[in-house]
Amino acid sequence: MEKENPYHKEYGLFSNLWFTLRAMKKYAPLIILMLPLGFVLMPVQRYLWSFLSKYIIDLITVEGSVQSLVKIIIIFTIILIAFYIMQTFYYNKLWVLKIIVRMKIVVQKNYKMMVMRFEDTEDPEVLDCYQKAERACDGGGNGIEGFEQQIISFVENLSVVVGGFTIIGTMNIWLAVIMIVFSIINFVIFNATNKHVKKIVWDQLAPWWRKHWYMNQALANFSYAKDIRMYGLSAWLKKRFTEINDVRLSYQKLSNKIWFWVACALSLLWLFAQGGVYAFLIYKVYLHELAIGNFTLYLTSAMTLFSCMNELLNNVNAMLQRSRECDDLRSFLDLEKEFRGQKDKLPDVPAFDSYEFEFKDVSFKYPRQEKYALRNVSLKIKAGERLAVVGLNGAGKTTFIKLLMRLYEPTEGAIFLNGQDIRSWDLNSYFAIIAPVFQDVNLFAMTYKENVSMKELEKTDDELVKKCTEDAGLGEKIRDLKDGIDTQLLKVIYDDGTDMSGGEKQKLALARALYKNAPVVVLDEPTAALDALAESKLYQDFDKMIGGKTAIYISHRLSSTQFCNNVAMFKDGQLIEYGTHDSLMKKKGEYANMYKVQAQYYVEEGEL
Repeated sequence: MEKENPYHKEYGLFSNLWFTLRAMKKYAPLIILMLPLGFVLMPVQRYLWSFLSKYIIDLITVEGSVQSLVKIIIIFTIILIAFYIMQTFYYNKLWVLKIIVRMKIVVQKNYKMMVMRFEDTEDPEVLDCYQKAERACDGGGNGIEGFEQQIISFVENLSVVVGGFTIIGTMNIWLAVIMIVFSIINFVIFNATNKHVKKIVWDQLAPWWRKHWYMNQALANFSYAKDIRMYGLSAWLKKRFTEINDVRLSYQKLSNKIWFWVACALSLLWLFAQGGVYAFLIYKVYLHELAIGNFTLYLTSAMTLFSCMNELLNNVNAMLQRSRECDDLRSFLDLEKEFRGQKDKLPDVPAFDSYEFEFKDVSFKYPRQEKYALRNVSLKIKAGERLAVVGLNGAGKTTFIKLLMRLYEPTEGAIFLNGQDIRSWDLNSYFAIIAPVFQDVNLFAMTYKENVSMKELEKTDDELVKKCTEDAGLGEKIRDLKDGIDTQLLKVIYDDGTDMSGGEKQKLALARALYKNAPVVVLDEPTAALDALAESKLYQDFDKMIGGKTAIYISHRLSSTQFCNNVAMFKDGQLIEYGTHDSLMKKKGEYANMYKVQAQYYVEEGEL
C-alpha cells in the first residue's frame, strides 16, 4: 500500500462547497443568480404532468365537458412549451458558465505550478498532488466542474423532493416520514462505500496516474522520436505502457465490483420502499378513501419523488466524491502559498556598483531526505570574478548553483550578497540580477525574438535581439530564415515552425543572457553540445562580451577553467579544493589529476 502523501489535506464537504461557490461567484456570478430559477423550473416541469393527469381523469370520471378537457390540455401544453424553452436556455447558459469557472481555475493551477517553490517541482509527493489536481480540472463530470454540476443538480432535485413531500404530506404525513428514513439509510450506505473505494482504489492510483501521464507525454514528445526508432524502443515502451494501464484497470475493476454489490443491495431497498408506497395507495383506493384522479396524482408524484430522492442522494454522494477531488485541487493550490516562503513584500535588490557573494557554512538537503546534497560550503565570489565550478556528476555543482540563484534555500547556513542575506531581498528582483544559461535549453512555441528577449512582443527591442544574436554566433542562421527574428519556433503550434539543433539552442541561450544584461552570469554546462575547439572559442568570445560582469561557469571540461580567476572543485556534496588553476595544478590533488586525464584524452582525439 502506498504511503500517505504528507501534502494532502482533507477540507471537508462544506469547506469545498464554499470554495466552489466562491469560485462561481468570482468567475461567473450569473450562475449564483440562476440557481433560484432552477429551483422553480424543475418541480414545475416534473409535477406538471401529474396534475395534468389528475385533472383529465377527474373530468372524465365526473363526465366533464369536452370543451373543458381541451381547454385544460391547451393551457398545460402552452405552459410546458414555455418551461421547456426556459429550461433549454437555462441549461445552455449554465454549460458555458461552468466551463468558464473551470478554465479560470485551470489558469490558477498552472500559474501555481510556475510560481511554487522550485524544489517542490522535483518532489515526487508534490508531483502526485499536481497529478491529482490535474484530474480535478479535467472537465466533464469530474473534479471542479463536476462539483459545480452536482451543486446545481442538488438544488434542482431538492426543489423536486420538497415539492413531492409537500404533495404526499397532504395525504399522509407518516408516509412522507417513512420515505425520508429510507433515503437516509441509502445515503449512509453510499457515503460509507464512497470512502472505502477512495481509500483502497483512488488513493492507491495516484502514482500510477503520474506514470501514465509521463508515458503519455514521452510517447507524444517529438524529441524522443529519434531515440525510440534508433534504439527500437517502441515494443518495450508499448509493453511498459500496457503494464501501467493494466494496473489502473485492475483498480477500476475492483471499484466496479464493490459498486455492483452495493447497487444490488440498494436496488432491493428501493424496491421494497416503492412497493410499500404503491400498496398503501391501492389500499386507499380500495377503501374508497382516494379518488382515481388523486390516486393518479399521488402515484405519479410518488414515482417522481422516489426518482428524485435517488437522484438527490446520488447528488450528495457525487458531491462527496467531487469534494475529495476538490481536496486534491486545493491541496495543490495551498502548497506554500507564499512564493518561496516570502510572506511580506521585501525590498528590491539595490543597483549596486558591484556584486559580491559569500557562502557561509551552507548545507542543503531535499525535503524528507536524511542525506545532504551539499555540506558545509564556504567561499566568496568577488565582483567581476570568473569562477569555475567543477566536479564529477553528482558532486553537488548544480545544487551549488541553484542555491546561488535562490531556486533552493539553504537548509543550514546562509548566502550573502554584499554582506546581506539574500533571503532579505525580494525574490523577483534578485532573479533580475542573474542571467543563467542552462545546459538543457527549452524553446517556447513563439517567435525567435520572444525566445531571446523572454518578453512580450511590444516590450521586445528588435535591434538588441539582432545584436545579441550576432554576438552569440547565430546571426547567419537567423538571416537565412524567411522571417528573420520574427520566425516562429517549433512545430507544436505552427506548421511552418523552425526547429533548432542542440548547438543552436545553446547559442540562443547565450543570446538570452546577453539580452537580459544582468550583472551576474551563470553558465551551467552551456557548451555540452559543442566540441572542445568550439567550446574554447565560444568561452573566449563570451568572456569578452560580458566585460566586467561576475561569471560562474559549470563545466565537465576543465579546459574552460583557464579563463577563470578561481576554481571550486566539488566531490560528494563538499567543496574539496579551491584556488586558481595554477595553484591547484601545483597541489597535485584531484583537480590536477582530472585535468591531466582530460588533457590526455583531448590530445589523443586531436582536439588540443
